[in-house]
Amino acid sequence: MNNIYDNKDFFKEYSKMPRSRKGLGGAGEWHQLKELFPDMKNKTILDLGCGYGWHCKYAAENGAKQILGIDLSENMIREAKKKNNDPKIKYEVCGLDNFSYPKNTFDCVVSNLVLHYINDLDEIYKKVYRTLKPGGTFIFNIEHPIFTGSVNQEWIYGSDGSIQYWPIDNYFYTGERQTNFLGKEVAKQHHTLTQILMGLIKTGFQLEAVQEAVPPPEMMDIPGMSDELRRPMMLLVKCKK
Repeated sequence: MNNIYDNKDFFKEYSKMPRSRKGLGGAGEWHQLKELFPDMKNKTILDLGCGYGWHCKYAAENGAKQILGIDLSENMIREAKKKNNDPKIKYEVCGLDNFSYPKNTFDCVVSNLVLHYINDLDEIYKKVYRTLKPGGTFIFNIEHPIFTGSVNQEWIYGSDGSIQYWPIDNYFYTGERQTNFLGKEVAKQHHTLTQILMGLIKTGFQLEAVQEAVPPPEMMDIPGMSDELRRPMMLLVKCKK
């Protein structure tokens, strides 16, 4: 994984985003993602790429007995400890590639908007499968292939500045894509829908839910939010070991 989030200027802009300031209530996909969580009472939870720790705190508030949140960014872990601390939560600076994934340890593994930074999804799937207890749940939110497969992750605009369409090109050429995010060049990994879903099935997971994120009605008055109905930005998946 690369780590743009410890860049001072980038993180300053990231901290201004609604999901950074408002937490789960500022995330347009949360109304769908929260429905995928299993009963967390007395469960052990692993959050891969925990960011500010919003999902860790949600797990703690909903009865989880032990939560581990890891993130490659020192900035993220610092903010998580500040904003979402709890005796049941432990935070560690650690990348998804380097975590030990102890066998049969967690009841639920969560990953929100991180896997599109991972080149080898199959390897992460295998590690998650190993660390889950039998019957455990894996929930993740990844940027949709239509989003990562676009040209610079940007709309095509008309001469009057209006949005014309969302361009997609080289869809089946997977791998690194350079994008502009919050004023910085950011490297992301493009995976096809087949890679994302069939990789889970081949690993041994049983798919339980696949959803494309749609903004809730109460957010539709936010400028630009209606355009999110013109193409999917995020893919939500729930599967079981």
